[in-house]
Amino acid sequence: GVYICYDRHFPEGWRQLGLGGAQLVYNPSATHRSLSAHLWQLEQPAAAVANEYFVAAINRVGQEEYGTNDFYGTSYFVDPRGRFVGEVAGDKDEELLVRDLDFALIDDVRQQWAFYRDRRPDAYEGLVQP
Repeated sequence: GVYICYDRHFPEGWRQLGLGGAQLVYNPSATHRSLSAHLWQLEQPAAAVANEYFVAAINRVGQEEYGTNDFYGTSYFVDPRGRFVGEVAGDKDEELLVRDLDFALIDDVRQQWAFYRDRRPDAYEGLVQP
């Protein structure tokens, strides 16, 4: 699945991708140094845990020629237990991250935690109401 930049702040889409069968969700972003840097390290691992799949958190680095945005990179892969797979990329230079992902881990985690089995959509049907 693919979730894009700002959407990562909304848990409903992460869940919808999982319910649709996603095992790996890519989240390409153009996020610059500001309040979101702290969230960058929290939200996507939390989404991976809550939805029991891998997440590829992709963020650009550098500064645009026109503007003051300083994009902080630190791209990473995270597993369904919220653990980083390999090292997190740096915050200054472009890098290509290649990781081996053990997709059998998804079944192990889903058996252990059973978040999809234990869902109670009847208890929060108003969640998506305007």
